[in-house]
Amino acid sequence: MKKLTSTAGNPIGSNQDSLTAGERGPVLMQDYYLIEKLAHQNRERIPERVVHAKGSGAHGVLTITHDISKYTKADIFSKVGKKTPMFIRFSTVAGEKGAADAERDVRGFALKFYTQEGSWDLVGNNTPVFFIADPYKFPDFIHTQKRDPKTNMRWSTGMWDFWSLTPESLHQTTILFSDRGLPTNFRHINGYGSHTYSFINKDNERFWVKFHFKTNQGIETMTNAEAAEVIGKDRESSQRDLYESIEKGDFPSWSMEIQIMTEEQAKTHRDNPFDLTKVWKHDEYPMIKVGTLELNRNPNNYFNEVEQASFSPSNIVPGIGLSPDKMLQARAFSYPDAHRYRVGTHYESLPINRPLNEVANYHADGSMNHADITQKAEVNYEPNSFGGPVEDTKYNEPSLEIEGDVDRYDRTEDNDHYSQPRDLFNLMNDDQKAQLFSNIAEAMQGVPEKIVQRQLALYELVSPEYASGVRKALG
Repeated sequence: MKKLTSTAGNPIGSNQDSLTAGERGPVLMQDYYLIEKLAHQNRERIPERVVHAKGSGAHGVLTITHDISKYTKADIFSKVGKKTPMFIRFSTVAGEKGAADAERDVRGFALKFYTQEGSWDLVGNNTPVFFIADPYKFPDFIHTQKRDPKTNMRWSTGMWDFWSLTPESLHQTTILFSDRGLPTNFRHINGYGSHTYSFINKDNERFWVKFHFKTNQGIETMTNAEAAEVIGKDRESSQRDLYESIEKGDFPSWSMEIQIMTEEQAKTHRDNPFDLTKVWKHDEYPMIKVGTLELNRNPNNYFNEVEQASFSPSNIVPGIGLSPDKMLQARAFSYPDAHRYRVGTHYESLPINRPLNEVANYHADGSMNHADITQKAEVNYEPNSFGGPVEDTKYNEPSLEIEGDVDRYDRTEDNDHYSQPRDLFNLMNDDQKAQLFSNIAEAMQGVPEKIVQRQLALYELVSPEYASGVRKALG
């Protein structure tokens, strides 16, 4: 069997688990092969986005309706009634730019808030979880969502082969093949930050937070047959719906809500609270209302505003931070790296990405350097004696306690990948279960029997009813 190596030929000891400081700790930058995988993935397509290529966008405003200042000092949440301009980009994930909107896929839900303290980006989906929890798996997973490298056709075998070998994907795939996996349009979906983020308040206390955006239009979905009919008539169905709704003054809106977990609660939580494949139960961490998000203006130029819009979870503001979520930490590197490659070094100086407040740094050279947005070239280093911008320690976050040995932690054996998909399955009514079984069976057509049986064995661990329903649908 061939040995896996880096591009320099170095043999790789692990391709599944990132190097972390303790089992629940953050990823280490010394994990060079993780960086290599992510950086390589960002350069695999020119110039289309590797994922989320097909998208639609709109401008809007977030209005704060409830006081959450005890959790965060972020200016955007500083008072009830505060309004913050924002931009959203909806998207499909797997398809190319020419793909149809009405395909079964996760929907991207990326938000950029233009705050007084810089741009805050919240990069999420219409699902509260994801297929994987470790960034080592991300480039491989995305390859399965693209085309067969031999035939250049979309392939089910690669998807199901990966999923059947990755039990942590059960929660997300159950959502994907449920009725919610095929929404009618962008206005009728929920949005989620999905990752665990952090809040820091004026007393320098940290809280863990999850973000939710509940559609005020209600959830609407389609069957595969209904979607096929829509695609036959209009491949831009969701984009058309969003654009025309805003043009006629029917402004879509979402209720912004959060869940809060204290640092002490996180230490004893039954699951890793930073695991992207799991949710926090609402009865334990109830929803807290924050505000209303309304979209009220269409872009004037699609390329300038939608295609060049660049979002990254590394764009955080004082009072909002990251967490030890492995996927979030990797995306904080991967997303801006992709933008520098796809759009240009100074991509954040473009009008759609540019923050409201003054930008002051020493990133002077590189492509797309506009004279009107950069400081005079008197000095390009720090510290200096010429009055250049300096750091301010008041923006440092409180220390984060971590423990454990630096190692690669594989918790496939003892990690519970089945309870939350089981809870979701048990919430479904008979019609929703029947759709789930049928959608999975349809997507498995042409997949080798051994892969189908391996996936059925995972469904058996979730629920015998789940497995038997898919078996029956498969015939």
